[in-house]
Amino acid sequence: MRYLTFALAKGRLAEQSLDLLEKIGITCEEMRDKSSRKLIFTNEELGMRFFLAKASDVPTYVEYGAADIGVVGKDTILEEGRKLYEVMNLGLGSCRMCVCGPKKAEELLKHHERIRVATKYPAIAKDYFYNKKHQTVEIIKLNGSIELAPIVGLSEVIVDIVETGTTLKENGLAVLEEICPLSARMVVNQVSMKRENDRITRLIHDLRNYLQSAD
Repeated sequence: MRYLTFALAKGRLAEQSLDLLEKIGITCEEMRDKSSRKLIFTNEELGMRFFLAKASDVPTYVEYGAADIGVVGKDTILEEGRKLYEVMNLGLGSCRMCVCGPKKAEELLKHHERIRVATKYPAIAKDYFYNKKHQTVEIIKLNGSIELAPIVGLSEVIVDIVETGTTLKENGLAVLEEICPLSARMVVNQVSMKRENDRITRLIHDLRNYLQSAD
């Protein structure tokens, strides 16, 4: 039996993913060892391998078949635009992608004025403004604190993930438009879905049953 390989997004999501998989009997004890320097973790009994990757790399590993299955946020899936099957919403880390800014920027959005948009997610922002709103904007890619951009005049609005909205409020900003809801999704390599259909389908079925019973 060949290994079924999982790529998990590093950080809190990996922990939550492991907790969830354990609920359906998929465990990987050596992954819980914080002192381990290993890159690949194996459960020989189940024929499964796991590795941690930067969130933005998970869809790439899955598209190219280096991982059969990945767990990653919907924001990363949309931004990376990789060829893979999104098979399941795991409901972990629920938040939303929004257009935010000072209240006065609301008028600029309403009247489709040409504005500057700062974001870590240029592909998502471009798709939203060009294809859904049909508004011409200049998109500025940033990597750090996006909230800073409208405060110092770099942009009129930002496109960013909003969980509680506290940081926005504290800086005089607000959610002006919601783009889409976000949460962790399970993604599967297109070839693996055919080659390992029975194992992957059973895994999805067990997870779905657990999540429904937990609601």
